[in-house]
Amino acid sequence: MTSPDEQLVLHARDVKFDWAALPMHWVPGEPQVTHTINVLHLALPEGERWFVEVFKQAVPLIRDERLKADVLGFIGQEAVHAEAHDGAAAHLEAAGVPVRPFIAQMEWLFRKLLGDRDLTGAKAEEWLVERLGIVAAIEHYTAFLGQWVLDAPLEEAGADPVMLDLLRWHGAEEVEHRSVAFDLFMHLDGRYTRRVRSMAAVTPVLAWVFSRGTRYLMRHDPTRPGRATLRAYRRAARRGLLPTGRQLLREIRPYFRKSYHPTETGNTDQAVAYLASSPAAQAAG
Repeated sequence: MTSPDEQLVLHARDVKFDWAALPMHWVPGEPQVTHTINVLHLALPEGERWFVEVFKQAVPLIRDERLKADVLGFIGQEAVHAEAHDGAAAHLEAAGVPVRPFIAQMEWLFRKLLGDRDLTGAKAEEWLVERLGIVAAIEHYTAFLGQWVLDAPLEEAGADPVMLDLLRWHGAEEVEHRSVAFDLFMHLDGRYTRRVRSMAAVTPVLAWVFSRGTRYLMRHDPTRPGRATLRAYRRAARRGLLPTGRQLLREIRPYFRKSYHPTETGNTDQAVAYLASSPAAQAAG
């Protein structure tokens, strides 16, 4: 738990990951857990590049220097996240998983459906603010997932340490910058109806992305582990290897409270401590 008055200096961290020894099922004996989390490598790069472009368009409109600094730090972090997950996706492809068809769907979602439109003036600014509301809703989930992966007992399940470091480094930065998108949206618009509408739109789309992505990766896994099932998901969630439905619902509810602010959730101290000890960040340094 952290205070709304806390101030961190957000900055991108150089990281390096060596995927040479990564097994196909980097959580041993858990292909569905592995591939549910692998969806991040296929979906996040396009989404994070979209975040960067949308935030760059918003920078000239920011009237608060502290917020502007946070936004610039957020842009730097998200750009590095995209590159890191691109590397993991490339490793999957080299191992025999055809990732491009699914990535093409993410490209359509972010570049076409949510991309720039031929708008000017007030209409262009309105479309920008609409997309900032969507980013704020997505970032609510990424902050939750960031805290979850910092706490999840994946080491005990034998998770590959390089992949676990990628997930925890990224997750810690999501916790670290969890307020930025929300603060930017509130600074430029802040309408409660738009905030609620954005979350209502984002939630089923993210559920679709993870469900479809898991099924896709299981189907194209060259080791042929079988189909993804709800039963396997629930079993893994009970072991703490995936978020439970109850955890997700508990995290969604506060966002609909008018007084909500992202600093109410997540553990900044834990996130910063991990970032100081991340093997990938230390190796790059």
